[in-house]
Amino acid sequence: MEHDVFFRQGHGPVLTPDDLPCKANAVLNPGVIELNGEVLLLLRIEDRRGVSQIRVARSTNGVNVWRIADRPLLEPDLPDHPYEEWGCEDPRVTQIGQNLWLIAYTAYSRYGPAVALATTENFETAERVGVVLSPTNKDAVVLPQQDDGRWIMLHRPVTGGQEHIWYACATHDFTHWSLPGVLLPERGGPWWDGLRIGVGAPPIPTEEGWLLIYHGVKEMGNHPVYRLGLALLDLDDPRKVLARASEWVFAPETDYEQRGLVPNVVYTCGAIRREDEIWMYYGAADTVIGLATAKVNDLLRFVFEHDYLHQVGREKGMAA
Repeated sequence: MEHDVFFRQGHGPVLTPDDLPCKANAVLNPGVIELNGEVLLLLRIEDRRGVSQIRVARSTNGVNVWRIADRPLLEPDLPDHPYEEWGCEDPRVTQIGQNLWLIAYTAYSRYGPAVALATTENFETAERVGVVLSPTNKDAVVLPQQDDGRWIMLHRPVTGGQEHIWYACATHDFTHWSLPGVLLPERGGPWWDGLRIGVGAPPIPTEEGWLLIYHGVKEMGNHPVYRLGLALLDLDDPRKVLARASEWVFAPETDYEQRGLVPNVVYTCGAIRREDEIWMYYGAADTVIGLATAKVNDLLRFVFEHDYLHQVGREKGMAA
């Protein structure tokens, strides 16, 4: 379609449960980085019990010939970590040092989903920081350290039955988060992101600001539909929203996105910038992993052309 911005790569998923070295129900929602000439995916693998682990896959071209680790990077570890007894889910990765990365993931247990952090130097082993935000909370990512020494985390708590994207700040370590605020609210009503929203891939720096890909949910016929949208955050202070597209930019359209364990879902935890393109890896129908690419300038043009914040400002001005 001529208005498309993201374009799917290949003729189907880039990874399915059949590609894994272990029996699995699904492979989905990978975090991603580029390291030493390879694309690394942090796969969420749901086993046949329904419990999720995180395992690393590597590829030189980022499309196929994936080398998948023999053992998980993170998996439920009882009794030392009771708050992830039901799974380690949906990792998002941020580089925080020359050879150090921070993984934000959902620790899932009988107490609900919580935000947990871990660090790694080599993506072969990881050291847990532990749960840092209590249930019910998920969809977290930590941005690189700001010029004032502040770390900013974006996350999605459930507050009064509503699910907005919030931010929190830390200055000394990753265990004490404070100064909360709402970054993006769910829009309510008939909107495509009216029921709930959450952070997708970690924000990507561009010339115009931090480009945030986020997911939005709408109930249609008593079934949720997950789509992806765009917002732009201030480079100097990511707590400030510069623009937010009113329309979705990517939606479930193919058979493997519309049919699966949870139909009509596209959900991303990771995207990388490769020269003038964004490579976005995403879970499709909570079952397999797809890849879609877009030009950076096309994404920026989309968010500015469909900027909801400016539309609201114009409508208020006309009403006055």
